Amino acid sequence: MPTSFQELSNFIWAVADLLRGPYRPPQYERVMLPMTVLRRFDCVLEPTKEKVLRKYASMQEGKVKNLDSILNRIAGNGEDIGFHNHSRFDFQSLKGDPDNIVHHLSGYIDGFSENVKEIFSHFNFGTEIEKLEEANRLYQVVSKFADIDLSPERIDNITMGLLFEDLIRRFNEAANETAGDHFTPREVIRLMTNLLLEPDNHILTSAGVIVKICDPTCGTGGMLSEAQNWIRSHNEDATVIAYGQDYNPRSYAVAASDLLIKGHRDSKIAFGDTLINDQFDGERFDYLLANPPFGVDWKGQQAQVVAEHQRGDRGRFGPKLPRVNDGALLFLLHMIAKFEQVLPEQKKNGARCAIVFNGSPLFTGGAGSGESEIRRWIIGNDWLEAIVALPEQMFYNTGIGTFVWVVTNRKVKARKGKIQLIDARERWKPMRRSLGDKRRYLDNDTIEAITREHGAFEPSETCKIFENSYFGYRRITVEQPLRLRFQITDDAKEQFLDACPEFLDMVRDLERTLGTDAYDDWNEAWAVAQGLAKEAELRWTAVSRKHFRNSFTEIDPEAKPVISKRVNASGLIGPELFPGQTLIDSMNPTKFNALFGLYADESDKKGRVVEYEADPALRDFENVPLKEDIVSYFMREVQPFVEDAWINRSQVDEKDGGIGKVGYEINFNRVFFKYKPPRPLEEIDAELAAVENRILKRLSKVTA
Repeated sequence: MPTSFQELSNFIWAVADLLRGPYRPPQYERVMLPMTVLRRFDCVLEPTKEKVLRKYASMQEGKVKNLDSILNRIAGNGEDIGFHNHSRFDFQSLKGDPDNIVHHLSGYIDGFSENVKEIFSHFNFGTEIEKLEEANRLYQVVSKFADIDLSPERIDNITMGLLFEDLIRRFNEAANETAGDHFTPREVIRLMTNLLLEPDNHILTSAGVIVKICDPTCGTGGMLSEAQNWIRSHNEDATVIAYGQDYNPRSYAVAASDLLIKGHRDSKIAFGDTLINDQFDGERFDYLLANPPFGVDWKGQQAQVVAEHQRGDRGRFGPKLPRVNDGALLFLLHMIAKFEQVLPEQKKNGARCAIVFNGSPLFTGGAGSGESEIRRWIIGNDWLEAIVALPEQMFYNTGIGTFVWVVTNRKVKARKGKIQLIDARERWKPMRRSLGDKRRYLDNDTIEAITREHGAFEPSETCKIFENSYFGYRRITVEQPLRLRFQITDDAKEQFLDACPEFLDMVRDLERTLGTDAYDDWNEAWAVAQGLAKEAELRWTAVSRKHFRNSFTEIDPEAKPVISKRVNASGLIGPELFPGQTLIDSMNPTKFNALFGLYADESDKKGRVVEYEADPALRDFENVPLKEDIVSYFMREVQPFVEDAWINRSQVDEKDGGIGKVGYEINFNRVFFKYKPPRPLEEIDAELAAVENRILKRLSKVTA
């Protein structure tokens, strides 16, 4: 009989060969994982089986509400072990009656406590029992498992947990076409766990420490298991309470079984959609880690998510909502809402979380968008500690690049106001055999090197450290004036008068006054047209004005700007529009006003300034780093190239009141960009000549 967990795992893996035929290898886990759970529970309950049956028989005579709790204690010899089985069957009796194996196995499962029956209902194991019986394999499988000794005296909870984790990993890797939906590569989890827990080694190794961890998209529970193993390896006396939630029934069943097998009675795995059915409402955690779905829309949850967003700080999604076609950032908002507070007097040390994203949450969405506002909220609160860029082709169901975010509400002093970026995109090893899209992995040395690099917090070729504001920018709108040339032509008259025939006499008078030559000043032509219309007692409407200008004008870059209006410049531009920015106090006021589209008009006796109408076709945008004032940036980067441009002062940020919308993005490619000079032209020419010679030689053979 096998002795180590690895030998046991190999033995159980070999039993799966019995399923060949009715099941494909990726489907073996549907039978093997539930059967492993059943056999473990059967071995755990064997010493107290008769006591449980006697107590159950006596309790059937009366109405007992807390039946499970009482029998759980009997099963554990006075200690509530979290489950029991009150059926008369066990694996040995099942093996002894092959003719009734289907009926008896179903009755055996029905005899478990409600929590175990719920797990097996999510395994949908009843369907597998019927399928195995139809294929004449059920008895063979049960007999093989009956011969495996998984008793606690022989295999403790820790070893059993390792066995179950190894089986989960094997079956998930065998089912690599769907593994990414509920399984994260183990080396990625190890790296995440290191980044999450290593900085708190001094806390986690203290005597009597109690730690609450959570994975809101726990899948089969790999991240929770790895985090528990890390803490246990550093402090055997630590109490770890694990919480997880998943909406995939089979994944939930596997994760819940794993906790019961390990004897974690205080921990909890819940079933449900985290975004709309928070099973741990009101709970707070010390550590959170997750691998949420990449690029999955949340249309189905939109109504509930929006309703919670409208609750503001009382809900999980108060800051902003991302676009509906990618809900990844919603999971991060959920995790932050679960952060433990920083209250040293109550021994609450705050929280840390690690989460895997694709590149989208880094930069998707411009200034003012939901994604940008979420990044702004996180960085503005100084919660983003570090981001690690992983190699491509690391996951089973996607080859895209991925990133590990580390977020915390209690940065150490040296990290306050700073964000660390680590580039690990080229630190991979090739796999001997691809598993789906996974062709690369991180070896232990690489994981340790990245962990040390994170802890050292020192700049290097692959590690950059920036102030929080480095990733913020102010998106300003740059306008240029609309320039129209006015000219009366037969076609223009026909076009206008077809729509506004009542202006016929006015148009004739206008033609006599201005003639048919082109005018480069629309403002002058329009003033004449207004005067003639007034004399003729004609009233301009918005529609007639639009028809008039569309008919008689064309855009001409050489024409004079179209005046929109004249306004009093007093109080329009002031320091209050530039919070936290440096103004150029010595600048001439007239020149300064012109930067914002307010131009001096010496002909205006009232001292008003002119505002020009902007040409939508020439509108452009500039992202100004937050560390620089928009005036200096505009004068350096825009005005020398477009002299008549101005900053649209009406575009104001809702939060800080400054001109332009504030946005945040994290661009790894720009930060770690390495310039590669082009090859010399001589080298390229020589290469092209060699190719041409080869082509000519081949052609000569064809035409010879």
